[in-house]
Amino acid sequence: MMDFKGMYEAQKAFRSRIDYKGSDRFEKLILALQVELGECANELPESFKFWAHKKNDLETALVEYVDGLSFILDLGIEIYFEDFEMIYRLSSKDKDKSVSSQFNRIFSLVARFNWNKSPITYIELISEYLILGELLGFSFEEIEEAYYQKNAVNHSRQNEGY
Repeated sequence: MMDFKGMYEAQKAFRSRIDYKGSDRFEKLILALQVELGECANELPESFKFWAHKKNDLETALVEYVDGLSFILDLGIEIYFEDFEMIYRLSSKDKDKSVSSQFNRIFSLVARFNWNKSPITYIELISEYLILGELLGFSFEEIEEAYYQKNAVNHSRQNEGY
């Protein structure tokens, strides 16, 4: 299983570098997550663009996927979530689930979480996000490694005034 506590702490450290005092941080994080979900899906045209003949770009999709994970972790910080033992997969990989239906499920959960900010919805969101990664063929090790690589890039960007 992934080291959520370690990634959560890394996200907290990155977040502390961004001096944002607005009262709308949560809603901006929700929108940012939705944008990253769309960007990830866009790298996977075989999963939903039945009208196109483009191939999936799994390498770029993984980068977009971990961008989304960063925002999910940041949303956990927003609700002061720290019950890491509660992060578990609610269901195992379902071979009948399609990637497009999983994206739609996650978009729905993000909308629900936007309204209720419940730790249970947050856990469900993480769980379904992990299932999406599994459906895409990403191992937990690949996801964690890609997260830390992107976190380093994000720190570098902050150093450069991004």
